[in-house]
Amino acid sequence: MDFAIILIVSVAACFALRNPLKACPTAFYAAAIAVDVLYMYGVFFGLPRAVWAPLFTLVQKCELALALFVVVMFVGCLKRGSRAYRWLKPVRSELSIVAWFLSLGHMAVYLESYLPRITAGGAVSTNVLGAFALALVLLALLVVLGVTSFAFVKRHMSTASWKKVQKLAYPFFGLVYVHLLLMLLPSALHGGIAAQASVAVYSVVFVGYGLCRVGRALLDRQDAEATERAAAPAFEADEMEAVS
Repeated sequence: MDFAIILIVSVAACFALRNPLKACPTAFYAAAIAVDVLYMYGVFFGLPRAVWAPLFTLVQKCELALALFVVVMFVGCLKRGSRAYRWLKPVRSELSIVAWFLSLGHMAVYLESYLPRITAGGAVSTNVLGAFALALVLLALLVVLGVTSFAFVKRHMSTASWKKVQKLAYPFFGLVYVHLLLMLLPSALHGGIAAQASVAVYSVVFVGYGLCRVGRALLDRQDAEATERAAAPAFEADEMEAVS
């Protein structure tokens, strides 16, 4: 249930902070890095409970980064030309980079924690092993998507190449859902109330996104076909006039 609250607050913050984020994205990147540094300091040296508790939820559980990624992905489902789309579309890259920085702290600590256990051949459950293997794939996708989100990298890529790379966001987002299920389902199936609530919330978000994205793609195709049909008579009339 924490994620539902974090997502709602994140959506509101994205709308409210859109102009500052667009004007000075570096300040937000620096803030995300500072949060990562504070979190990692807390992991290895400890922090007061009042500081560690929010960091545990927001960074260790990666819920803030995930909430921002959800906002970025759902922007693509909005109606083209709508006020919400026009407001958030210009800062999608900036939002994804902030989320990227926040997720790096989470991944670094979990890799440091689980890698020695797995390589040492200790007892590791199948779902944890699967989630770890999937996390490595997610890390690779995350690095590619994060690096290519920066404007200076985008400028050195062709538009076609950049668009192809950014389409990796779809399998990345889907695999995040699978990763979450691998971690949560065993507890949920054994009656864990918190795990069951988390699975329900994540399922609503991810399945809802899938349905919305497919619907948006179908509507965009219909709009494109309607535009082509509307332009065809004018094109034919121009041709006939040129012949005559």
